[in-house]
Amino acid sequence: MLDTFESWLTSTTGFASIWWIEVFIIVFIALLLGYIVGKVFDVLERHAQRTHNAWDDALVCAARRPAVWLVWIVGINFAAGLAARIMESQWSELVEPVNRVAVLFLGALFLIQFIKRAEQNLVNPDYLSDPYDETTVRAIGKLCRASVIITVVLIAMQMMGYSIGGVLAFGGIGGIAVGFAAKDLLANFFGGLMIYLDRPFSVGDWVRSPDKEIEGTVEDIGWRLTRIRTFDKRPLYIPNSAFTQISVENPSRMLNRRIYETIGVRYDDVGVIQPIVAEIKDMLTNHPEIDDQLTLMVNFNKFAASSLDFFIYTFTKTTDWVEFHRIKQDVLLKVASIISAHGAEIAYPTSTVHLVEPEPEPVGQAATVGN
Repeated sequence: MLDTFESWLTSTTGFASIWWIEVFIIVFIALLLGYIVGKVFDVLERHAQRTHNAWDDALVCAARRPAVWLVWIVGINFAAGLAARIMESQWSELVEPVNRVAVLFLGALFLIQFIKRAEQNLVNPDYLSDPYDETTVRAIGKLCRASVIITVVLIAMQMMGYSIGGVLAFGGIGGIAVGFAAKDLLANFFGGLMIYLDRPFSVGDWVRSPDKEIEGTVEDIGWRLTRIRTFDKRPLYIPNSAFTQISVENPSRMLNRRIYETIGVRYDDVGVIQPIVAEIKDMLTNHPEIDDQLTLMVNFNKFAASSLDFFIYTFTKTTDWVEFHRIKQDVLLKVASIISAHGAEIAYPTSTVHLVEPEPEPVGQAATVGN
């Protein structure tokens, strides 16, 4: 076919040497085909955007760049190989291996982009009514991308004439030495793996540790570090191995929030302490934001130094931090109103000093002493 094409160009143009025309035409066709492929993917993207399927968007977006690049690379390599063959250069022998390696790495690029885009779509509520857990999806995505990269590198080495068996044998022996030299790195890696498997927390959770000064919102769980954003907006980077040695609380997964307050009234109000406690308990039982299915206690429990103390122990239905404090404020203000309605007052620290007057001396006795 190429010989026929060359004969046709020679007879048409009248030039004895037309290889440069062939190279120009091949490059032009490659660029034109790349442009056409890009336009085809524009149409496919518009069609995919009209659906809410997580996979078609990922497939089209991941395939666009590798497909265009494949047309360009193969066309330009073919033109370069033609020029090298005409000039009797040894570079013509490299065209086929370069094309194979290019196809291999473009295939790897497609898979990596597909995994990355699918990872984003699977946690996006715009594509799924019930999105997957972000931490799990990211962990699987990282493992898939690592597997693709390792596989492509090994295949490329085999295509270039390197023995994979020798590489794997060297990796087995060298892995022991690397393991001793990088034990902390491996500890962090397996610590991250345990986080992905046990899932004590996920990205977006509020966590804290009673063992360390760690508290904030989880932003990223990597293979070596976990990034937590503290409440004063500072990033906190924690090695994953630390989570295998400390206890971690996850308030984001609590079912309710607790209100536990001790309130004192004056000793002068001892006669109304019982109806106050009873009315407060009735108020909490009928409060729409208080979970009456859980423990609810209002009891007088202490003769304090300057007050009669009773405690409130109950749980809100919400776990939202801001909403909880609004409910707690409402409860405390209603408690204050109930106390005031019974003519009582909330106690504050007071001290009573009793002064003893000295006994007067007898008058007769004082006169006797004077004589």
